[in-house]
Amino acid sequence: MRTLVSFTVAVLITAVFTLAAGAADVQGKVQSYDAGERAITLDNGTKIYVADGVATDALREGVEVTISYEEKDGKNVATSVDAK
Repeated sequence: MRTLVSFTVAVLITAVFTLAAGAADVQGKVQSYDAGERAITLDNGTKIYVADGVATDALREGVEVTISYEEKDGKNVATSVDAK
């Protein structure tokens, strides 16, 4: 029984760290937005692609944003964009 509980806890801890490692948030000003490529470039040079279904109406140069993103296929892909 102890072995089963220890194994279960180890699996849960691994899952939590794996999920957390794949997601991140970044804040900054929009330097540019390429609607055709659906790519935001922030003032610090970070380039993030916007996933389908994520609103991009407020994206324009100079807008402060907070972006939640995940790495997918070697690219940073926004899962949400909050313009301020």
